[in-house]
Amino acid sequence: MNTPHVVVVMGVAGTGKTTIGPLLAQRLGVPYAEGDDFHPEANIAKMTAGTPLTDEDRWPWLDAIGAWAHGRAGLGGVVSSSALKRSYRDRLRSAAPGVVFVHLTGDRELIEDRMSHRQGHFMPTALLDSQFATLQPLQADETGVAVDVSGSPEEITDRAVTALSDLDG
Repeated sequence: MNTPHVVVVMGVAGTGKTTIGPLLAQRLGVPYAEGDDFHPEANIAKMTAGTPLTDEDRWPWLDAIGAWAHGRAGLGGVVSSSALKRSYRDRLRSAAPGVVFVHLTGDRELIEDRMSHRQGHFMPTALLDSQFATLQPLQADETGVAVDVSGSPEEITDRAVTALSDLDG
C-alpha cells in the first residue's frame, strides 16, 4: 500500500477478525489493536450472558476504536471491530475519516463451525443469528473491500493485502 491506512477488519463474530487482524498488521508493518479490548466491562458481561448489545451499548466502544484510529492517522494501523451497521462505520469514519474497511465474509455454516471450535471467547454461537440479521455489508460509497474467509489464515491475509493494494490502484 502506498500510504499507511488505518484498516478496520470487520465482520460477524467468528469470521476471524482476531486472527486475520494481527496477520494483516504484520504484513503491512503497522500495529494491531484488538477491538474487543475497547469494550467496557458491562458490554462483555452482556455478551457473555448471550444478550446482544444495543446501539447505546456500542457507541462508547465505537468512539474508543475511532479515537485509536484517529491517533494512527497517517501512521497506519489495523483494528478489529464487527462494524456490522453502516451507522457504526459512519461513527468510526467521523472520528477517523481515512479508515478503510476489510469486511471478512463467509457463509453461516463455515463461520458457525469455526466458532464452535474456538476457546476462551465470550461471544456464544447463539448470537450469530443476531449478528447476521444486523449485518449491513459495505456500500459502494464506503472505502473498503470484502474478503472471503475460506481457506487458511495466510490465504485470507494474502487476499486482504491484494484487495487493499488494488484500492490504492
